[in-house]
Amino acid sequence: MSTTLNYAWTPAEIGFIPSLQKGLRTLIVGAGTAGRGLARDLERVPDFGLAPIGFLDDDTTKRVVRRLPVLGALSDLLAVITVQRVDVVLLAIPGLPAAQVRLLATTAARVGASVRHLPSFVSLLQRDVVGTDLRSLEIGALIGRPEMHVVSPDVQGTIRGARVLVTGAGGSIGSELCRQVSGFGPARLVMLDHDESNLHRLQLELTGAGLLDTDDLVVADIRDAHRVAQVIADVQPDIIFHAAALKHLPMLERHPCEGVKSNVLGTLNVVQAAVTHGVGRFILISTDKAADPASVLGATKQLAERVTKHAATGRDGTVVAAVRFGNVLGSRGSLLSVLAEQLRNDEPFTVTHPDVTRFFMTIEEAVGLVLEAAHLARGGETFVLDMGKPVRIVDLVESYARQLGIDEVDIRYTGLRPGEKLHEALFADDEARESTSHPRISSTSSAPLDPDFDVHLDELFDAASRNAVTDVKAALGVMLDNYVVATGPTAHIALAPYPDDF
Repeated sequence: MSTTLNYAWTPAEIGFIPSLQKGLRTLIVGAGTAGRGLARDLERVPDFGLAPIGFLDDDTTKRVVRRLPVLGALSDLLAVITVQRVDVVLLAIPGLPAAQVRLLATTAARVGASVRHLPSFVSLLQRDVVGTDLRSLEIGALIGRPEMHVVSPDVQGTIRGARVLVTGAGGSIGSELCRQVSGFGPARLVMLDHDESNLHRLQLELTGAGLLDTDDLVVADIRDAHRVAQVIADVQPDIIFHAAALKHLPMLERHPCEGVKSNVLGTLNVVQAAVTHGVGRFILISTDKAADPASVLGATKQLAERVTKHAATGRDGTVVAAVRFGNVLGSRGSLLSVLAEQLRNDEPFTVTHPDVTRFFMTIEEAVGLVLEAAHLARGGETFVLDMGKPVRIVDLVESYARQLGIDEVDIRYTGLRPGEKLHEALFADDEARESTSHPRISSTSSAPLDPDFDVHLDELFDAASRNAVTDVKAALGVMLDNYVVATGPTAHIALAPYPDDF
């Protein structure tokens, strides 16, 4: 970060500045050509949903730019975000070194602000900067509601000084968790994944170097109970965020035994080791498909929720909770990446059914919900973010196309697949929605387990170990009375044909 400069004021002295337009309170880093261009475009197009309240810049001669104050130097970021209650930080310095970008991003994450930045090719092309160059700028138009600022300042008290373990750290949600957790000042952040390449990429993103030279990167498979117990015994984490899972719905319909091994047995291995070694909090990443499941993915994730809570039932110590997501935009394999690939290949956009809907959230919202759950959890809850109304996939595709200047959208309907729903639900029919101290987060508690739960679980694991597909699906049906096994080449329910990401 830059050295402290001799500004005529401090962030605290300026006081709170009201927004001049509706939208998320937005701080622009860089009051040069790019920053001025962004402020201009955000003012002209309020539908972007971002309301600039000022700039940061290391040039001490700048005081007011486009009627907005320069609130300090880049080194004042944390103080300005806090005083001005900033929701979004826009990095508008195209040539900013990667190390400084990471420092600014982690600083903003400490108080729950999200960071967006201009793509580096803008500076290479040397063309005028416009608002549409900003990544994810019009996300609200896609998800049908404003993007929500989920993380509260109280989260910092839960993470700061804690030893944190993230499983599935190299995945989309896992890696974003690692980025945001690192900004809250944990005593230690241990990142576990079975894929060494994912860990290499993650270390490059977080540190700028991929030397794989730290004990905080752990290669391990959650299916290996002894290895998992060894890692947790060595690390002695205070908090575990369990993001490791198989999550692509069509793949698990074809390979249900693998879904059981990872999503159910793997979760049981991690949570049992957590309870045994006195981990303070265990947060499971689940999915809305776990509510009244119609797929192997949903069934295995509902069972993951149940084994998590069962492992801690009647014991003092570990606080367990689950977090359900809708579909996450911006993650690898999600809808937007598939649409972009189809566009690059000059292919029609593919959708299974004109009426199919989904709940959508951004990856920042998803991770914010996970962090909030770690703070809110008292034991046994399943948390769900208020994601507004479900969005028709067709509407989202058409909105995406309009943002790219495509007037006529070529959509190909591909037919239905087993296990897919026409509409998802956030809560099962027999689950009661309960309020929490956060106005946009609800929770529910699971019904008591069947007295023979452990017996049936052993039968399920035995069938999975034998790779007996029919027996596994039958065992899932026995354990979950709200799960209907999908049959045939197609089903009466549908989903857009892209990998599910939660």
